[in-house]
Amino acid sequence: PAAMPRNPKKGGPSPGGAKKGGGSKPSSSKKASAPQRMQTEIMAPAPSVWRPGVDPLEDGEELDYDPTAYDCLHPLQLDWPCLSCDVIKDDLGAPRSKFPHCMTMVAGTQAPTAKQNYLAFLKLANLGQGRHGKKATKGEDDSSSEDDDESMSGSEGEEEPREDVDLVFGPPRMHYRLINHMGGVNRVRSCPQQPGMVAVWADTGVVRIYDGTNLVKTMAEELEQPSKARNKMDLKPLMQHSHAMEGYAMDWSPVTAGRLATGDCKKNLCVWEPQQAGAWAVSGSYSGHEDSVEDIQWSPTESTVMASCSADKHVCVWDTRERAKPMINVQAHDCDVNVISWNHSASYMFASGADDGGLRVWDLRSFQKDGPVSEFNFHKGYITSLEWCPYEGSMLLSTASDNQLAVWDLALERDPEEEAALAPAGNAVIDATDLPAQLLFLHAGQTDLKEARWHAQIPGMILSTAGDGFNVFKPSNL
Repeated sequence: PAAMPRNPKKGGPSPGGAKKGGGSKPSSSKKASAPQRMQTEIMAPAPSVWRPGVDPLEDGEELDYDPTAYDCLHPLQLDWPCLSCDVIKDDLGAPRSKFPHCMTMVAGTQAPTAKQNYLAFLKLANLGQGRHGKKATKGEDDSSSEDDDESMSGSEGEEEPREDVDLVFGPPRMHYRLINHMGGVNRVRSCPQQPGMVAVWADTGVVRIYDGTNLVKTMAEELEQPSKARNKMDLKPLMQHSHAMEGYAMDWSPVTAGRLATGDCKKNLCVWEPQQAGAWAVSGSYSGHEDSVEDIQWSPTESTVMASCSADKHVCVWDTRERAKPMINVQAHDCDVNVISWNHSASYMFASGADDGGLRVWDLRSFQKDGPVSEFNFHKGYITSLEWCPYEGSMLLSTASDNQLAVWDLALERDPEEEAALAPAGNAVIDATDLPAQLLFLHAGQTDLKEARWHAQIPGMILSTAGDGFNVFKPSNL
């Protein structure tokens, strides 16, 4: 794996609140006089906020992001893109807010051939602010006179410092352990009660459980990156089970340690019950869906209750003791329901995301008789992932095929007086009515965005994965 390179400049929107500036100027063999240069600077248009799906991008215009919109932003890549990733809980305590941060994660690749794939356990260390947040607002006047020294500022032609490198803490580090895996990884999830144990859904139709606890422990003890690249290793799975077809739906129970549920594209849904000696008993299929099972979520409070969504447009709520039919079966959308999320802070709140880009929030106390309590049709592509914030019950994270990651706060309502008062402090004047009042933050700049996860121990920190790599970032308003 590469060591956290800076993202290459893209033609599409960059991360954060994108600002639209003028395009490149035509070259000339003559130098402009001082008055001409001054006039050019005065006439240059001020940056403005670009709204994806609302504002066109004219020829010659470039998109850049506002570094003050983030407290930190770190891009990184593996050899191959990853459809799925998860944060691994560590022993560093919570909540953590002081930089530099350290986090552990797991991801699985989608390589060109089955044998090239691997499962990656990663420790991302020394994650500083770089040139983001308040540091991005410091101008030249904040620097000491020593900054004029060539040895401090760098000579002409020297490469510009990376924006993710902190001048105090130095560059971030990536420690890794790579496990050979036959087949591409559709989804990977860390067990909440034993974080080093992960379940992996392969595109070969096989679900495997690996115990990477020792690998995570040795990475945690590493203080420096190894001088040589580490080779991929073999790790025997604790358990594996073959479905009739590949799938994506998978979730560990937060109530019963080791209990797992998996669903495939042939509408089969199974529950894995932990047994003695590190084994699992896999149930027969639960009957209720008429098409592919797309996602599964366990109840945050009840050990025998889980929910599933399907390409049949329905969401089912199950009692695991009854496989013949679900307790509740509701048509939640008018198209495929791709993802669901169960709120752990308010266990009666439930969210679903569909193929038409629609997001719906439900009150499970009146799920069958009433419609959604909130609905958002902001995304311009199908929803790819959805997760409630683990420490703030009103906040929801969504990603979609329009390559936008949105953070929502359902507690927000539009206040025209407050918007008018804050307008002079903003970097542009925009019509706020074009955006939902509950849209708290919008992240862009990744291509083929697939999944995002909150970091439960670092409030505001988000991990996202896309076709061009990962982003680890913290919005400045969270």
